[in-house]
Amino acid sequence: MQQPPNVHDAEAIPEAARAEIDALLQSGDLFRYTAPENAPVTLLEQEFAELLGSKYALAVSSCSAALFLSLKALDLPRDARVLIPGFTFAAVPSSVVHADCVPVLCEVGENYRIDIADFTARLDQDIQAVIISHMRGHTSDMDAIMALCEARGIPVIEDAAHSLGTTWNGRNIGTIGRVGCFSFQSYKMVNAGEGGILITDDADLAARAVIMSGAYEHNWQKHITCDGEGRGALSAAFTKWQNQLPLYNLRLSNLSAAVIRPQLPELARRVKDGLRNHDYVADLLNASPNFHVPAPLAPEKRAPDSIQFNLVGMDAAQIRAFSEASAAAGVKVQIFGLSTDNARAFWNWRFLQDLPELPQTRAMLMQACDVRLPVRLSQNELDVIAEILLTAVDTSMGREAA
Repeated sequence: MQQPPNVHDAEAIPEAARAEIDALLQSGDLFRYTAPENAPVTLLEQEFAELLGSKYALAVSSCSAALFLSLKALDLPRDARVLIPGFTFAAVPSSVVHADCVPVLCEVGENYRIDIADFTARLDQDIQAVIISHMRGHTSDMDAIMALCEARGIPVIEDAAHSLGTTWNGRNIGTIGRVGCFSFQSYKMVNAGEGGILITDDADLAARAVIMSGAYEHNWQKHITCDGEGRGALSAAFTKWQNQLPLYNLRLSNLSAAVIRPQLPELARRVKDGLRNHDYVADLLNASPNFHVPAPLAPEKRAPDSIQFNLVGMDAAQIRAFSEASAAAGVKVQIFGLSTDNARAFWNWRFLQDLPELPQTRAMLMQACDVRLPVRLSQNELDVIAEILLTAVDTSMGREAA
């Protein structure tokens, strides 16, 4: 069998970034507020807002920072209850805790999406905000979620860390809720190592987030780059909130922005390649009785750079044997619930008090698998990965490989 590909490296940073990075290194001008205008971070915010179709964008140090600032910008009271899915990364409940709020977890189904019945029941338990994690790029029923939340006047934050390029009924994920938060961490569609950005059409929320991100003194003036009605609304909001809010200093540097900006024109191609790769491998895996790759919801067009699948008809020993066999052959399969320290298994979030028992989510996590499929992989490399997974499951089930 051919050697498995390296799935940890992302695509190379576009050549267009080199000149700007070299200029920044020569000048040492890495701080976003040094330039009087058109700093790389400012340009990134303008370009990202335009790309997604939002009025305002704020680039920050991580998606976790964007989630935290979104909650603070909503001006929630201390100990406000924030509803989140039971299947997400530990940074999401952590951002709620950092914002002096209380995470409330709801069930997630075997298709990795929010259980709407459980979500609805918990929504009436004094919930004051909602974070929807499109975990690993899987979109929950946003029509139902928004209808439920809008009827109750509850603001929705979209954790779109894994969903840059995904659409719902043709609308960009991250633009459906009150605010959308994205990640530029290395294992995302656009890679800066670290970094994040939030988008919103709410001028007051944008102004509060900008100031708290670290726009001290009059640096908020460098964020007034939009035109028309949005410009006046943002200017008024900044004037209102200047010196009224704490500074958390969660800014993005010009160097990170210089790495990100040349990748934005590559996004459409990466989304296309990632979806093609995902669906090709999904078809191969679904041919096995022991693999099930959940289908997207009808309004959803995904932008994946990894694949998730459930193990079917396998006991705990067989699941462990599959994990060991695939790893030995060179493909690491993350089974979310199998590790004692996996940051996506809710029972490992021991920094939370009164962790609930979510039997449906727990059962899903004990047989849900995750494998990286960088968009740069060739079909031949995808065949190697799929063959290793299929052989490993046959071995674990005591079958001869086909």
